[in-house]
Amino acid sequence: QVQLVESGGGLVQPGGSLRLSCAASGSISNINDMGWYRQAPGKQREWVASISSSGSTNYADSGKGRFTISRDNAKNTVDLQMNSLKPEDTAVYYCTANIVRRQDFVAMYYWGKGTLVTVSS
Repeated sequence: QVQLVESGGGLVQPGGSLRLSCAASGSISNINDMGWYRQAPGKQREWVASISSSGSTNYADSGKGRFTISRDNAKNTVDLQMNSLKPEDTAVYYCTANIVRRQDFVAMYYWGKGTLVTVSS
């Protein structure tokens, strides 16, 4: 019943910006860490950024200085602001969250289905 849904992907030119959003819904007690991963064609899925429940952030070197992760605990959402985009940023972006279910207080990681970001001129 708990699910994550990403939005905001699309086509953008090199040097442009894009903001991704992910909303968690369902029978949720609380959400611990949230984060973003991406998977380029023919490549392994890689970690992009994460944010704790208190707002502490961490970034992979690939997006450091260009990407900003944020969350809204009241809305159960996590965003990824991506600036100065490069062709190598092209990938399907997935959000993830460690969620404690209200039903049984079991914590586990959930994944969205992904949103495609294409950086090309």
